[in-house]
Amino acid sequence: MSRPQATSSTATPSAWLKRYYYVRAAFSLIWVALAFTIARQAPHLAAVMLIVYPAWDAAANYADAARNGGLLANPSQALNLGVSVLTALAAAVALNSGMNAVLAVYGGWAVLAGVLQLATGVRRWTSGGQWPMILSGAQSALAGAFFIHAASGDKLPSIVDIAPYAAFGAFYFLVAAVWLSVKDLRRRTIDVGA
Repeated sequence: MSRPQATSSTATPSAWLKRYYYVRAAFSLIWVALAFTIARQAPHLAAVMLIVYPAWDAAANYADAARNGGLLANPSQALNLGVSVLTALAAAVALNSGMNAVLAVYGGWAVLAGVLQLATGVRRWTSGGQWPMILSGAQSALAGAFFIHAASGDKLPSIVDIAPYAAFGAFYFLVAAVWLSVKDLRRRTIDVGA
């Protein structure tokens, strides 16, 4: 009786991270699908989506930190929460100046959020499945630098220019979720065999 309790308590963080990563991947995939279809022809929907995306990131960081000891115990996520809230507000203001301004805001967010996600992945390394989060954080920072550079160009960007960034995020969250699922399946197989 005591052995199953120990197993379930050690599996809880992994189970939470799996669900969290699957939900984050699903949200991003839906956002990307809308960006490439309906939102590209509907500027008002695109504007709402450009505010919702960082707001969702803030909410997700809060939920994950709350589940894992709170914001004080997770400083990189607490900072990411603040950066994402400020980004949602800045995107709302930048929409009045045009998509170049929005792309610059997203660029700054991608750099900061990427570095903070990388830090969270390093801190959680022992939880397993963190290498996709570390890669995602590094790629986010690089994408942010590209966005900032592109924002000063002559080309008028749109939500379609931001969608690949969200798609890569979805990919990395999905890889992390699948990695943890396979790891848990192997652990259960070993436990049953023992």
